[in-house]
Amino acid sequence: MTAVKENSTIQENKQYALEQCPVTYVMEKIGGYWKPIILYHLSSGAKRYSEVKRAIPAITEKVLIQQLKQLQTDNLLIREAKPVVPPHVTYKLSQSGERLMPVIAAMATWAINEQESDLSKFEE
Repeated sequence: MTAVKENSTIQENKQYALEQCPVTYVMEKIGGYWKPIILYHLSSGAKRYSEVKRAIPAITEKVLIQQLKQLQTDNLLIREAKPVVPPHVTYKLSQSGERLMPVIAAMATWAINEQESDLSKFEE
């Protein structure tokens, strides 16, 4: 894999967009297909890895692990590991993740309304 030049024009433009555009900042944190879905499922409370995987059966284990690590790095969720055998690990929203929930809920509401609108078009 090629290293990214930190002083490249693309990186400077990306950094500028992150600093100047709040939507770019949000998309940097929750962008992609799986992150909003994971956050949505964690909004109901802390879950173990297997519970998250069961709630999102289409996601592969590799991708789920990557996304959970990225969300943890971005301070949107907290990974709690209890020192027992077998390991007992739970994931829950951080304060920052909880503050993001109105955005995720608005996305869900919008989707429900759009799906209903799409269905009514076919019924006419």
